[in-house]
Amino acid sequence: MANFWKNYRGTIFLLAGLVLGGLAGVIWGTKVNVVKPFGDLFLNLMYMILIPLVFFSISSAIASMTEMKRLGKILVTTLLVFLGTALVAAVLGYLAVVIFRPINNVDMSSIQHMMGHVKGAGGNKVSGLERLVQTFTVDDFSKILSKNNMLSLIVVAIFTGIATSTSGKAAQPFAKVLAAGNVVTMKIVKYIMYYAPIGLGCFFATVIGNLGAEMVTTYLRTWLVYLGFAVFYFFIVMSGYAFIAGGRAGFKIFFGKTSVPQPLLQLQLAHQLLRFLSTWNIQKMGVTPDIAETVIPLGANTHKDGSVVGGILKATFLFVLFGRSITKPENALLIIGVGFLVGVVMSAIPGGGFVAETVIITVFGFPMTALPLILIISEIIDIPATLLNSSSNTTAGMLVTRFVEGKNWLNNYLTAHS
Repeated sequence: MANFWKNYRGTIFLLAGLVLGGLAGVIWGTKVNVVKPFGDLFLNLMYMILIPLVFFSISSAIASMTEMKRLGKILVTTLLVFLGTALVAAVLGYLAVVIFRPINNVDMSSIQHMMGHVKGAGGNKVSGLERLVQTFTVDDFSKILSKNNMLSLIVVAIFTGIATSTSGKAAQPFAKVLAAGNVVTMKIVKYIMYYAPIGLGCFFATVIGNLGAEMVTTYLRTWLVYLGFAVFYFFIVMSGYAFIAGGRAGFKIFFGKTSVPQPLLQLQLAHQLLRFLSTWNIQKMGVTPDIAETVIPLGANTHKDGSVVGGILKATFLFVLFGRSITKPENALLIIGVGFLVGVVMSAIPGGGFVAETVIITVFGFPMTALPLILIISEIIDIPATLLNSSSNTTAGMLVTRFVEGKNWLNNYLTAHS
């Protein structure tokens, strides 16, 4: 419990602030607007650090990649399995939202009035290619310093990281500057987050006070849908992966060796210890050591099915609140694609969670003032998302072993250890 409190006290305080803010909004209604400046202060602090946070976190992460190890068939198979299961999670997460509709019964006009209209409405229509160019590039360097051009900034950060990494010893001092910049900006974010329970609580109070208590039930339904999806994904989808990997024996060994405490370790233990225990756990399922030692470290950074579904949920949340259809084919593909992107790519970046939320807003043209609405979702789904992120590496390791070692891999393991 001591470790749990140490690692999650920030989340607990933040949730407490949201609960108190929600209650204040329900009880006092629009009178809570008096605390709106305290919420605006938190948002402005986050906006002020957003640009350096994105630039330094991405560029330093790429610049630190000084060598690429060829892991052959294991690495290729691992990446394909990760991408495949993440895509499945994205599609199923989208279908769950479409079927259960957690976001409804909210006065959309009030939302749009409070947050500002979606940019890009009206005006001259542009082609798909032109929109793509405008999304990822700008015509002046100064424009990448705006939070409204986040993807352009990410492109610059990626090129900066690649150029630094491939420039050898001459660029090592600059690589150290990028790494130091990342450390400093993350520290600033940590300081700002000390104020988050008050700032975000005041913002939530203003939202509830102006839009009504239906927003509380909207967040509750969102959490319940995600929780139900997490249960479904663990017991049905991941069981299916185990069956594909090893047949009935794979199904039995998955539930025989996977226990509730295993994913809960991620809530309590240091990252290095969790990695060791996760590696040890899947080796007991017959996964070879070399595959286990590839899947777990790589999966800890890039294989986060829970985060993929979280990205889908945040995107659809904003779509519905701003009165945009989530069932139009082009919107559906974009939502699934962006959810996949923020769950797989952005989760590998330090501070990527916050970056992912700004990317969702930027890609779809929502006002940046809507950022706190999905920051709240991040907090309420944190624990079930963490459990999915941790547990999904187990079945991924089994699948990789099946494709690398052949269909009899588990029988060979069980025979050798009988």
